[in-house]
Amino acid sequence: MTATGGEDRAIRRAVRRRSRLPTILGVAGLVIVGALVVTAVFAPWLAPYDPTERIARPFLFPSAEHPLGTNDVGHDLLSEIIFGSRVSLMVGLVAATVALLIGTTVGVIAGYYPKRLGSTLMRGVDVILILPFLPLLIVLAAYLGRSLLNTILVIGLLIWAEPARIIRSQVLSLRSREYVLAARSMGAPDRWTILRHIVPRTALLATGSFVRAVSGAILLEAALSFLGLGDPIQKSWGSTLYWAQTRGAFLTPAWKWWVLPPGLLIMLASLGFALIAFSLEERINPRL
Repeated sequence: MTATGGEDRAIRRAVRRRSRLPTILGVAGLVIVGALVVTAVFAPWLAPYDPTERIARPFLFPSAEHPLGTNDVGHDLLSEIIFGSRVSLMVGLVAATVALLIGTTVGVIAGYYPKRLGSTLMRGVDVILILPFLPLLIVLAAYLGRSLLNTILVIGLLIWAEPARIIRSQVLSLRSREYVLAARSMGAPDRWTILRHIVPRTALLATGSFVRAVSGAILLEAALSFLGLGDPIQKSWGSTLYWAQTRGAFLTPAWKWWVLPPGLLIMLASLGFALIAFSLEERINPRL
């Protein structure tokens, strides 16, 4: 009996620790994202120099005056990275918003009208999901041109399919609930039923999809900018890596302060949003 009681207590402690894990990871993600957002908002006050002005000799080593040194034209790299957080986070948030709006609209309509209209819409979703993603992203970005707006549109238009599929599965379950059937039997218009009963109950699921989309969009913006397909005027973490690669920083000691910091920040931003998404998914679906 004693041994069994001890095993039961150990199991309960393990369950409690595991139940706290999503909360701990979610808080860690919020701290990371919050720090990056504060940096982006207060960039003019945090950056020691104007990132567009030449303030020292090119390729200066890190020093007390320039903690990350300078690039090939004498711009302060710390200031460039601080201001770059604005563009990288903005592209991630706006592109994810575009993807969520499209994905939610398609998912709700396809789930509420699952026969002909829903089937047609989901075939379009399947086409987007099976296409080779990265080559299509590169081709569209090259065709539309190098601008911040085009980068946002390309990313948003290519990552909406997964949220659409997730939300559709939720709507398929909701449309058979009693309150939805009661509203339809009383003659309520479909638009009212969708806005009153369906959309609010997909909000939490959509929030999790949005956070995951932000993480992916930040990585995609960095990839496009690194390949030279981003906006050449805007400072972002990806464009910093692009110029480092173009100027040969990868082959010199400059990679330590020119390549490593923006790369770590891209990874950190993606990790922060991924941890938040993981915590939300655990709450949305406790069976996970």
